[in-house]
Amino acid sequence: MADCECLATCIFFNDKMANMPGTADLYKARYCKKDNTKCARYMVFKAVGKTKVPTDLFPNDVEKVKGIIAAGERK
Repeated sequence: MADCECLATCIFFNDKMANMPGTADLYKARYCKKDNTKCARYMVFKAVGKTKVPTDLFPNDVEKVKGIIAAGERK
């Protein structure tokens, strides 16, 4: 699978995880280079747009996705 279209500009990886490069690499390998459709950030991005993706949303926070998407669709 190709790299996620959001990888180069993803605030989560290019800012929030700068002090945790090992952890960032694990997340990137799993969510950005394998199957980005399982990434919570990508799910929100595709459903309601980049501006609705919380900066502190972790890729594995899929339980939060429904609420974020619902809130984004109401506005």
